[in-house]
Amino acid sequence: MRGDFWMFFRSWMAAPLRVAAIAPSGNALARIITQDINAGTGRVLELGPGTGVFTAKLLERGVRPEDLTLVEYGENFARHLEARYPGAHVLRMDAARVGELQFRDAPVGAVISGLPLLSMPDQKVIAILDGAFAHLRPGAAFYQFTYGPRCPVARPILEGLDLTATHVGRTMLNVPPASVYRISRRQSGKIKAAVSGGVREPSWISG
Repeated sequence: MRGDFWMFFRSWMAAPLRVAAIAPSGNALARIITQDINAGTGRVLELGPGTGVFTAKLLERGVRPEDLTLVEYGENFARHLEARYPGAHVLRMDAARVGELQFRDAPVGAVISGLPLLSMPDQKVIAILDGAFAHLRPGAAFYQFTYGPRCPVARPILEGLDLTATHVGRTMLNVPPASVYRISRRQSGKIKAAVSGGVREPSWISG
């Protein structure tokens, strides 16, 4: 929608590193990033939904509004999401705090991320992924798109969190063109750790 574009553009002008795009994602990208999700997925956590392009596609694929938790930092975007998707749970918060959320009934079946990970410091990316995977049930995945030529999560971070990334699709119809990666746990599903002075720390933090 035209109104969505101007909302996105104004937000980008105000905070280009946080928004990292001048326009909402297109329908082709929304199809790719949600292609593995259906009514049986259950709870879906969406990080950085913006104007809700991916949210609309998730609902089309059968996800119930009450099974959607939308984590959005931008105040204007959060208000917009509350009005457009009144049945969803909209939380205005930094995605780096996602690990603090409490899901009392069922674990999360998928995470969809529209966050600009490439513009974030490594420690914040680690907090987002570590927090998200704390809620994901076994076998579930974190879906991330990027405008760059490779996965936006650096290999040392993936290895430190014992995760793996798989390219699942690309669209030239998006502005700009974008790719989608499926990030999932490796077989062990555990964080690698190093022992230092008798205290176990994540290996990517240890010096």
